[in-house]
Amino acid sequence: MLEIFATHEWNDAFSDSLRQQAIQNLEHGKILYFPALAFSLLPEEHLFLSPDIADPHAKNVSYHPTLRKLWGVQRLTDAERIQLQSMLDRFSRYAQQLIHALLPHYREQLTLARTSFRPVQISQRKTSYRKDDKRLHVDAFPSAPNQGKRILRVFCNINPQGEDRVWRVGEPFETVANRFIPQLRKPFPGSAFALRLLKITKSYRTLYDHYMLQLHDCMKADDHYQQQAAQQEIRFPPGSTWIVQTDHVSHAAMQGQHVLEQTFYLPVEAMDDASCSPLRILEKILKQPLV
Repeated sequence: MLEIFATHEWNDAFSDSLRQQAIQNLEHGKILYFPALAFSLLPEEHLFLSPDIADPHAKNVSYHPTLRKLWGVQRLTDAERIQLQSMLDRFSRYAQQLIHALLPHYREQLTLARTSFRPVQISQRKTSYRKDDKRLHVDAFPSAPNQGKRILRVFCNINPQGEDRVWRVGEPFETVANRFIPQLRKPFPGSAFALRLLKITKSYRTLYDHYMLQLHDCMKADDHYQQQAAQQEIRFPPGSTWIVQTDHVSHAAMQGQHVLEQTFYLPVEAMDDASCSPLRILEKILKQPLV
């Protein structure tokens, strides 16, 4: 489940063989794990290690590095907002350096998406089952269709109290898809156009997005599946970093506080082996194109 790297530098030089091994393992559902790759805070940034800065109406503190837009925060002065934005921008640049160094095959076609900071203890978060990340799921977003692109994420645990980020990791994507496909409903005719027209979605919801969102919801809603599905616990201690394609790897975050995350989108065509993608797997099972 884990491929372990000994590096402690975000822009380390990786051999061609290690890069090839990394891309193969990532695309086949493994997690690339860096137990000694830490993100260090500046002294003035430690004040952000508090759940009090997070807007209770937002899931995470979010930052878009391209737009330089910060949201999901509260109780910060203008100067503190600038400091937090600078911290998240620095992490975003480090995450980009890591991806470019280890996965240069992806570099030209990656799209940089949002950076997030998760200062709230996840084990104590109360929410609806659809938004509950403590339940096994694959990532899909109701308002942000990605039309088949891969969701590639870099996580880093910056917890100052020595608390691990604890995940459950579940079955392979194809196993999950075959289990839940019989429960998935076709979209109503014209629904994708209506959702876009009413600005409920930020872009056009393809058949792929429709089925991935239903898969996400069905997994989270099934209590028996949550308890009985084949799964294992993985602990990511403070000072560690991991890379995972969260649209492919069934996962649940059970415990932990103070985690940074950078999201990238990758076209399926940029993959080394596109047949491993959720898009191609669903198309094979459903016997139809989905984008």
